Amino acid sequence: MDITTLDAIDVHVHVEQDSHGCYSLDDELMDASAAYFKASAHRTPTLSHIADYYRSRSMAAVVFTVDATSATGHPALSSEEIADEAAAHLDVLIPFGSVDPHAGQAAIRRARRLVTDHGVRGFKLHPSLQAFQPNGVRYYPLYETLAELGVPALFHTGQTGIGSGLPGGRGIKLRYSDPMLLDDVAADFPDLTIVMAHPSVPWQDAAISIATHKANVYIDLSGWSPKYFPPQLVRAANSFLRHKVLFGSDFPVLTPDRWMADFADLKIKDDVQPLILKENAARMLGMAAPEKSTEETREP
Repeated sequence: MDITTLDAIDVHVHVEQDSHGCYSLDDELMDASAAYFKASAHRTPTLSHIADYYRSRSMAAVVFTVDATSATGHPALSSEEIADEAAAHLDVLIPFGSVDPHAGQAAIRRARRLVTDHGVRGFKLHPSLQAFQPNGVRYYPLYETLAELGVPALFHTGQTGIGSGLPGGRGIKLRYSDPMLLDDVAADFPDLTIVMAHPSVPWQDAAISIATHKANVYIDLSGWSPKYFPPQLVRAANSFLRHKVLFGSDFPVLTPDRWMADFADLKIKDDVQPLILKENAARMLGMAAPEKSTEETREP
């Protein structure tokens, strides 16, 4: 991938349908998610469609599914298949994998194979959907493996549209996606790069604090139109966290076209925009040489 030809790197893109016509979520959860986001009719693009979509916009996309088999009983899409199909589109696609954290040693072995045999560049975890508390020590061997493999872990944080509006939210517990639980993980695994996905509402201040305190933690801006970003997140992204914040859309429920249009209306400094849109992600993914930090500081 030649990042010099790209205008942006979207670090948060869901693969919702595989080449066999299988979906990442069951019908009830898919419909609830679409209603929550007011998503367009094209809710389940295939990987080849995603590649064409991003190529036409001179963007790269980090693509993944979420393996929540144990928690939902719904068969996950194959991360192996996603990675292998992405190999035909490496000019624009960056494959991440996902493993079921409840699978124990099997998840660890699979994570290794996904990296070594299928070229996966990172992993997506969704504590609420996968029904696990991420700072539980039973999951530490998985994090140790990811750190050893040198690949980042992207964790969903904050509220989720999955299950939204359903009785009991279909049993999905938001507290598992409190970013403060990831502070333990970041502290105990300083060599593991962690991306906290989304504005972490209702815990936005906690996410900002963690990303400020832990050198190995980033924030992606996916899942929300920029016009709804909490003001403290905009201030942080524009100043002391300008090297730690990443463009992400949450495609297909939120398109990069809409995200970019609303982002243009934010008062983001001219020298910060390229950091958020591409340069920070390139560095986080190991696609660019690390730069000496020139981050602004603030009083504690």
